[in-house]
Amino acid sequence: MKRILPKPEELGVTVPKHVKEDLYRKGFEHSIGGGQITKREHLRASFRAGFRDGRIFLREERRRRGILEFPVKWRLVSR
Repeated sequence: MKRILPKPEELGVTVPKHVKEDLYRKGFEHSIGGGQITKREHLRASFRAGFRDGRIFLREERRRRGILEFPVKWRLVSR
């Protein structure tokens, strides 16, 4: 079952004029869907701009809802 993710305009985010709109949208959808930057095409400036805006939106939304992010627990291995 495929999830329907919101578009940037539906969330009140405007696409900047200096980026390629299709790559920006792909980056935004990728970040909203929980993806990470793992491929070469994810390093394009327009994709990263959309990805960054999507992450910022998610962070603001979690704060608004009162959802806290706990620090990552690191495991230290001593030899």
